Amino acid sequence: MRFLVRDRLLGLGDDYWIEDDHGNKVFLVDGKAMRLRDTFELKDTQGRVLVDIHQKMFALRDTMVIERDGEPLARVKRKRLSLLRNHYRVALADGGTELDVSGKILDREFAIEYDGELLAVISRRRLHVRETYGLDVVREDADPALLIAVAVCVIHLAEKEREDDRDD
Repeated sequence: MRFLVRDRLLGLGDDYWIEDDHGNKVFLVDGKAMRLRDTFELKDTQGRVLVDIHQKMFALRDTMVIERDGEPLARVKRKRLSLLRNHYRVALADGGTELDVSGKILDREFAIEYDGELLAVISRRRLHVRETYGLDVVREDADPALLIAVAVCVIHLAEKEREDDRDD
């Protein structure tokens, strides 16, 4: 499955559609403005919320939380002691499953893996549409909404970290 995202800086209040490779709208990322924490909802075309994404308020490191139907689904944060700045860990709520996200997050060139197996690739390569990146879900049994939410989280965290570095 391939999804196309029109690239824009994620920020509070930003809403944008994610399309399939035929140009059909599939998911809406709905940024919620005027909140104490960074918050997004991933919705289907009928407006149903598939997952909630929000920043964890009190954490030593920036952490994003993904919830489905009010229940925790995953927690996303930068990997500790990583030599690569763009290396994130996704701990699923089942307590034992971890996804690994690594690559050039800000360049939209990264991969999401589970136990060394590729789940999704995020890339601008091979796309002729400017300011667009593709999200290719490699495994058919993977949860596209979860993988899109993970991509939203790591891009948001990486951009926030870059802004913090500029402010220092």
